[in-house]
Amino acid sequence: MTGSLPQGHLGLLDTPLAQELLTSRIPARMAFVWPDGTPRLIPTWFHWNGREIVMATYTAGPNVGIRHPAARIAALRAKPAVALTIDTDDAPPRCLTIRGIAQITEVDGLAEEYAAAARRYLGDDAEPILAQMDQPGTRQARIVVRPSWVGLVDFTTRLPSVLGGVLS
Repeated sequence: MTGSLPQGHLGLLDTPLAQELLTSRIPARMAFVWPDGTPRLIPTWFHWNGREIVMATYTAGPNVGIRHPAARIAALRAKPAVALTIDTDDAPPRCLTIRGIAQITEVDGLAEEYAAAARRYLGDDAEPILAQMDQPGTRQARIVVRPSWVGLVDFTTRLPSVLGGVLS
């Protein structure tokens, strides 16, 4: 039963609501710490592989104007603790929150998870965009987050703790 699992329990990832959010077209928002110690939050496409959230960003793409790695790569390598949220903007809001450590690997070409995410977010429009981006010299960083803590709030069966619901 979803309501009986406490905030933080990884079993929350197997609930229908979590699965709905993990397969939706809602971008994840990733929070991390910038080198100057201030917080940053960015929306990002992601792919859920059943164990990990995988996001990709460019480190090179000279044929499409990408001249340097995304700045967040250095920040994540220095301080890899992240928090992610996938949430709705309708009422009542539903929110999946994940904490974990980002691990970064680089791949030549497009990461397969990037292509999978593009197909989910863009549908039939993804293929021409992927073909344009997958050119010689393109390189991506795979940002992999294996959940270590999971929170789920739906404002119906799982309320925030301030409303007498689940504790974090």
